[in-house]
Amino acid sequence: MAMNLTQKLFAAHLAEPAELVPGQEIKVTVDQTLTHDINAVMAYLAFEALDLDRVRTKLSVSYIDHNLLQIDNKTPDDHIYLQSIAQKYGLVLSKAGNGICHALQCSRFGKPGTLLLGGDSHTPSCGALGMLAIGVGGMDIAVALAGFPYVMKMPKVVKVNLKGRLRPGTAAKDIILEMLRRTTVKGGVGKVYEYVGEGVETLSIPERLTIANMGAEMGATTSVFPADGQVRAFLKAQGREQDYTEWLPNAGCGYDEEIQLDLDALEPLVACPHMPDNVMKVADVPKIPVQQVFIGSCTNGSYSDFKKVALVLKEHKINPDVSLVLGISSRQIYLRLLQDGVIADLVDSGARITEFACGPCCGIGIAPSSKGISVRTSNRNFKGRSSTADASLYLVSPEVAAATAIKGRLALPQEVMDDVSVLGTVKEPETYPINDNLFLLPPEDGRDISIVRGPNIKPLPVADPPEETLEAKVSLKARDNVSTDDITPASAQFSSMRSNMPAMAQYAFCRYDPDFAKRAQKDGKSFIVGGENYGQGSSREHAAITPMYLGVKMVIAKSFARIHKGNLINHGVIPAVFVDKAAYDGIDLDDTFHIDNLRDQMKNKTIEIQNLSKGNRFTVKLELTDQEVEILLAGGKLRFYKAKLAEENKK
Repeated sequence: MAMNLTQKLFAAHLAEPAELVPGQEIKVTVDQTLTHDINAVMAYLAFEALDLDRVRTKLSVSYIDHNLLQIDNKTPDDHIYLQSIAQKYGLVLSKAGNGICHALQCSRFGKPGTLLLGGDSHTPSCGALGMLAIGVGGMDIAVALAGFPYVMKMPKVVKVNLKGRLRPGTAAKDIILEMLRRTTVKGGVGKVYEYVGEGVETLSIPERLTIANMGAEMGATTSVFPADGQVRAFLKAQGREQDYTEWLPNAGCGYDEEIQLDLDALEPLVACPHMPDNVMKVADVPKIPVQQVFIGSCTNGSYSDFKKVALVLKEHKINPDVSLVLGISSRQIYLRLLQDGVIADLVDSGARITEFACGPCCGIGIAPSSKGISVRTSNRNFKGRSSTADASLYLVSPEVAAATAIKGRLALPQEVMDDVSVLGTVKEPETYPINDNLFLLPPEDGRDISIVRGPNIKPLPVADPPEETLEAKVSLKARDNVSTDDITPASAQFSSMRSNMPAMAQYAFCRYDPDFAKRAQKDGKSFIVGGENYGQGSSREHAAITPMYLGVKMVIAKSFARIHKGNLINHGVIPAVFVDKAAYDGIDLDDTFHIDNLRDQMKNKTIEIQNLSKGNRFTVKLELTDQEVEILLAGGKLRFYKAKLAEENKK
């Protein structure tokens, strides 16, 4: 049978024979993993608990790239811990200053046809190279490091047929914003988006990376592009042409769904506050004054992005009321921009340049002013994402962002350029400067290396297995589209606390419901009730661990975002879905729920709940695989796989 590219990639990684039927459980072998500093400590604490001498993957990279704003000892202590872990267990460490994980993984380690698990929701960036690149939680990374296959449901595959070519002034960012406008932030759950057609051939690898990166905002499992001539040219420029293999869909293959997108018809778009799918044409947005522009991040931090920005800014100065900040995604790209004189042009315009790190995208530094308007090329604009709770974030292409910095309001590049066609002449370099000395390779044997733990690194909390009878109050009732930023806020302060769950738990939902932590602690055990797409956004598993630590036993929602649902399972919190969504309306904060025979009901994947406060009953279902139910019954993934390793050692 003719296979599409996604099916071919999954088939090549099946750990056990299985039919690639959407919704069916499959087990896939993991080639590579990546983590970054603010999520990694939990992953490696879990791996330590598995008591192995060495990681069992082909390649695992630990990146220090998110929180480089070292406001006190906590963050540097974490970085030293991560370096000692890498040396002891056999991971490559990317030191601070090297660049953002997704850009570096793609440029220095990405290989067509491989499967990458990353402890970050934007791991699908590497789908630009014809890879299966899937964002997961830290516990999933720990299990993959131990050599176990990744267990998941086979997604549907959506064909995205790109026709035509982008006009100068429109960008790859506009492609993914148009996709978000059509599909919404929850429309991609359980799906892989496979990009095909004549338009794909015109897109460079950084342009494909932008699209694959923000596929995460649709809730997609991942996004995939073919490994074609563009991929070969990119790897050749990286001095890695030997890593190229062609991966294309078979002729005559089928798809579960199909989307047609005409690139010639696209206009510059903007995601307005406070959701990435709140998309409009730039030309239709009111001309409100802007105080800050941030250009960069893993989404739009490439050479060609900044070359185009320099062309827009040429012979202009930024508006005196605007702060323009640039976040170049890697040291390699910065050096090439420096060699070509682009950095001088950017600095001459009045722009500031940050470290080669995530920083502003995830609320670490460069926060907007109170009630400020910040126009950004990054990937999320949730309320509070920038670390300023009442700021408004608009997401645009680099070209629009540069024009905005000049005008002091949202603007199109043609408003400041005599000839926008010059933007269409920008190409990626034929060669990049290669200097990998900030990648630290591990010794062949790290058993004598000691792990260095700062005082802020606390043990990983582990859930207890569920009891037969559960009676507890509702400690939170949440609206639709609650994000992991709502649950575990982003900022330099909070990011530096993520190695300390007892401390971090006190701030769970602090911007959404400041009384939640105290209320949950007082209740001892509790339920959370949520709306649609509960847990969208970042992969941070702290958003599952902190409620668990505070006694939350079950989250009942209308629907879940994929990664957060997995994190809840991993940490022993039951994710349940209303059978009748109307039942949500009849529940109030502090209602008391009662469940009998919970463990037996879990095995049947349907649970009846009594609302003692209202005197009624409602039913929830577990949209889980049999193994996921087993994991929950064990008290989470760590307990489950420790038991498996114990069985393995007996043989």
